[in-house]
Amino acid sequence: MKATAFLTLPLLCAALLCGEGWAVKPGDIPALPPGQSVPAPKPPAPKPPEPRPPAPKPPAPTPPKPIIPAPKPPVQPSSPPEIVPTAPPRPQPAPPLLPLPNPPAPPAASRPSDPLYPQQWSLNTIGMTQAWAQTPQLLNRLSKTLPIPAPITVAVLDTGFINSPELAGRVVNGYDFVHDPARAGDGDGRDTDASGVGQYAYHGEVVANIIAAAHDGQGMVGINPTARIVGVRVAGTDGLIDPQDLADGLRWAAGMTVAGVPGNPNPAKVLNLSLFADFIPLTGCDARIQQAIDAVNAKGALIVVGAANDGADATGYSPAGCRGVLTVTSATQQGTRPEYANWGRSVGIAAPGGETGHGIVVSSLSGPGGMRAPEGTSMAAPHVAGVASLLLSVRPRLTPAQLRSLLTRTATPFPGGQCDPVAAHTCGSGTLNAAAAVRAALASSVGK
Repeated sequence: MKATAFLTLPLLCAALLCGEGWAVKPGDIPALPPGQSVPAPKPPAPKPPEPRPPAPKPPAPTPPKPIIPAPKPPVQPSSPPEIVPTAPPRPQPAPPLLPLPNPPAPPAASRPSDPLYPQQWSLNTIGMTQAWAQTPQLLNRLSKTLPIPAPITVAVLDTGFINSPELAGRVVNGYDFVHDPARAGDGDGRDTDASGVGQYAYHGEVVANIIAAAHDGQGMVGINPTARIVGVRVAGTDGLIDPQDLADGLRWAAGMTVAGVPGNPNPAKVLNLSLFADFIPLTGCDARIQQAIDAVNAKGALIVVGAANDGADATGYSPAGCRGVLTVTSATQQGTRPEYANWGRSVGIAAPGGETGHGIVVSSLSGPGGMRAPEGTSMAAPHVAGVASLLLSVRPRLTPAQLRSLLTRTATPFPGGQCDPVAAHTCGSGTLNAAAAVRAALASSVGK
């Protein structure tokens, strides 16, 4: 992939933005179509009695600088912005997560009626219709004959909370772990409002929607429409992620204590990280992040990570190159590696991430007409996280190691046995196969 300043959150998506008759390839993405300017989703708000007032907000996001080839480690490459708001409303805090006794009944069949579903090619690629057919209790929560599983909580560590209509009643405003007030953009450092701020705010919304958007006849379809989402903000307005902020966010998301931070009342069983840490060389897993990952695994939560979009070996990236995570790279609809997608021995599995002209169709408050079609490993990772939450819905006692094994051993083999003509450019065991993973889980009593 190519690099500007270190923009890692937009990051793992090399995105395709399809607007009104315009499209651009990864690495050449302007912040907005020419002539448009957009307010940030959450303007800076001073919080007395803080001694330092917030910096004035710039009039509009600055387009990315011209792309140059990515330098070799230890200089960290980066990725351009891929999801930039147009004119969405200001995000509002969501109420605490509540039990879901009787949400609106979705279609009884396993094929949803949501209008974007026919364009969501990635779901057919991974066999979601067949997976849903094996889990009817997840699609019809009003059934009086099928046991209703408890909702699985998924933490999205990303650009922060957005109150997406696709997640109504199932998304919570978690915690803002950006410690630097200059990068937080909200007038202070860490605080209890995890709302997205700035031009990259909607990256996390799209990731969450892929995992859990409702099957309600509106917008898009999510992989697990019963999952609950906790939005955890670890990225600044610049799209950068501080390693310590990420490490603390990991612990908090899994329900562990972080000094000076209130406890998490909604600990997650699956953590999605469509990002990598900045301010460190790309020479291996950062010790702080590895320690946090080890603690999260011991707590019993699975960590799913995007491999990044630099067309390079993912081993040097944190957390993609760390132990105890399931690192996901992108695959095309044909099961091959797109040029932008990272590769290597640290990658465990591939999932649909899109390619130029054929992105992942998603709902977003930031998109023209409420829709985007980005591409990148940021989009691949939540496919895996969503399926993992689906598996936990039917086998709630599966451990992180068992989930990683189940997902990788049921993957669809790559055409000809490899994702790339270059033998070293490996993409894990194959492309995510949700139907096969659910079938294998249901056939075993492990995790029941």
